[in-house]
Amino acid sequence: MKYTIGQVAAKMGVTIPTLRYYDKEGLLPFVDKKPDGTRIFKDEDFQWLEIIACMKNSGMSIKNIKKYMDLCQEGDATLNKRLEIFFERKEAVQKQMEELNKVMETINHKIWYYETAIEAGTETVHQIKKHE
Repeated sequence: MKYTIGQVAAKMGVTIPTLRYYDKEGLLPFVDKKPDGTRIFKDEDFQWLEIIACMKNSGMSIKNIKKYMDLCQEGDATLNKRLEIFFERKEAVQKQMEELNKVMETINHKIWYYETAIEAGTETVHQIKKHE
C-alpha cells in the first residue's frame, strides 16, 4: 500500500513539516518520490520511521540518526557499529530513567507532604516540616 506524507504524519503522530525536515536531513533515503518530488511512503517505510522516532525520543540528535541511517545503507559491513549505537542508546536511556525515577521520588514526596498538610489544615506541623 502507498501513503501520502499527510497519512504518514497522522499515523506516526508527527507533523508534515517534521517529515519534510527528516527527508531534507537525509533520514528518509528509503522513501520513493514521484517526478514532481511528492513523497510516496510504503508499508515497510514505517519500520524505518519507528526507528527514527525511537532514536529521537531517546535524545539522539538528528545528525547522529543520519549517521545511523547512512550505516544502514552501507549494509552488513556496519552491523557491529549499528549494534554499538543501540548499546549506547540503551545506556543513555537507562540514565534518563534513573534521573526520572529521582524526579518521581521528589514528586511523590511533595504529594505526600501537601496531602498531609491539607489533612492537618496547615503545613507548619512539626512532622511535616521535618520531611520537607
